Amino acid sequence: MILYHGSNVAIEKIELEKSKPYKDFGKGFYLSENEEQAIEMARFKSLIFGGEPTITKFDFDPVVMHNTNLRVKTFEGYSEEWADFVFANRENVDAEQYDIVYGPIANDKIGLQIRKFKDGSIDKAEFLNRLKYMKGVTYQFYFGTEDAIKHLIKL
Repeated sequence: MILYHGSNVAIEKIELEKSKPYKDFGKGFYLSENEEQAIEMARFKSLIFGGEPTITKFDFDPVVMHNTNLRVKTFEGYSEEWADFVFANRENVDAEQYDIVYGPIANDKIGLQIRKFKDGSIDKAEFLNRLKYMKGVTYQFYFGTEDAIKHLIKL
């Protein structure tokens, strides 16, 4: 499968130490199967940090997620488990670490609900209830270790 990474720079080599902490699934390298989502991310990063919107493509065999010794976590959709995992990673609070994680992106609409939950405007039950009505879910792949990124082939 082809995965896309949107940035303000071309990715010649994945360098995990340059990854930002406190992201949905932890500090790591993020990609999407959805090229349009990667393009939007590239545009956003260019607006914030300068540079040109750039898409880097990688080939990835998803069989790796099932037939290796890698620690893999998959979220099929928004759930309480997904929310707890994202909250823990964003707060850097004892989140279990994986080599690869696949699951929904906490996009702007979800981010708004996360902020409402954090500031006490809504409780966890209401947060989870609102997730049920989110449409157009986009998924992301997270690669958090050197062992994981070895399975990405730059195109």
